[in-house]
Amino acid sequence: MPAISNDWLPALKPEFSKPYYRDLYRFVNEEYRSHTVYPPADRIFEALHLTPLKDVRVVILGQDPYHEPGQAHGLCFSVLPDTEIPPSLRNIYQELHDDLGCYIPNNGYLKKWADQGVLLLNTVLTVRAHEAFSHQGRGWEEFTDAIIRAVNAQDRPIVFLLWGRPAQTKREMLTNPRHLVLTAPHPSPLSAHRGFFGCRHFSKTNDFLRANGLAPIDWQIENTGA
Repeated sequence: MPAISNDWLPALKPEFSKPYYRDLYRFVNEEYRSHTVYPPADRIFEALHLTPLKDVRVVILGQDPYHEPGQAHGLCFSVLPDTEIPPSLRNIYQELHDDLGCYIPNNGYLKKWADQGVLLLNTVLTVRAHEAFSHQGRGWEEFTDAIIRAVNAQDRPIVFLLWGRPAQTKREMLTNPRHLVLTAPHPSPLSAHRGFFGCRHFSKTNDFLRANGLAPIDWQIENTGA
């Protein structure tokens, strides 16, 4: 697995000596050696590399990476620019359009959000090709809980967007009264109509940031190739 070299390292270093992490490390290395695994190994910690802890303003929690070729690159819900936009992300874009008037772009590459302090974190960071949830229960959840606790401990206003039941199980970890926690159903086509559409989480996030003297997020993902 790649090294973590920015300001996440002091917060997460205690995890590396714990038994669960040693087991996780061995498991992940063996999976990459013997199977096709996503994202590429050098992008497992992409969310941390692109969004240093000191810069986090918003956290969006996903579940596990996309498991088909050319999709996962280490940011939840995001795909590389030339990849078809997945259904859940299409629904996120629809809500952004309805909430803030953003046009629906021709790509699903969310690096622009990460660069502005939106931590796009899956609770499981690797997956075997074509096998959704195949790396659940191997230790990633404990490691990403440590990431969530590190963000919760930051003494500044941060917004957590918890979409769907798996993300909402983290609600009890978010104890800092300075933060805003917003919950909604998952944007999946199976559940988006149950309250994700119309949740207005993007405008609520920006209203909260402005109210605390912080710059809002520019949520508009631009078209590519035109």
